[in-house]
Formats: sequence, C-alpha cells, structure tokens
Amino acid sequence: MKYNLNDIVMLKKIHPCGNDKFEIIRLGIDIKIKCIRCGHVIMLPRVEFNKKIKKVINNENEKEEN
Repeated sequence: MKYNLNDIVMLKKIHPCGNDKFEIIRLGIDIKIKCIRCGHVIMLPRVEFNKKIKKVINNENEKEEN
C-alpha cells in the first residue's frame, strides 16, 4: 500500500476516542501518526503500521494533480 507524508489513513482498530482516521506526520523506519479527532500522536514501527493500516483515504499527491 502506498502512503506519503500528510496522507489520511484508516486503521483497522479504533482509537479510544472513537476515531479510526489518522494523519501521517513522519515517515522513516518508524511512522508517526496523529489522530484527526483528539490530536494524540502515536509512533509505530513501519512493519507494525503496515499490518494495522486498512486503507489510504486522502492522498496528498492526488490533490496536487487535480
């Protein structure tokens, strides 16, 4: 699955605040995501993130092309 910085992604598991949408704020070996609803920041290893991601909702590259 392709994702980039500032993309909005949906995870399989819902965050305790009731939201399942997160913004990618850092890419590297670890990926840092921020909850859209409450702003809580989570850092996950890339391997774990790839298992938890359901789909990419909003892709920044697609916005720039349109």
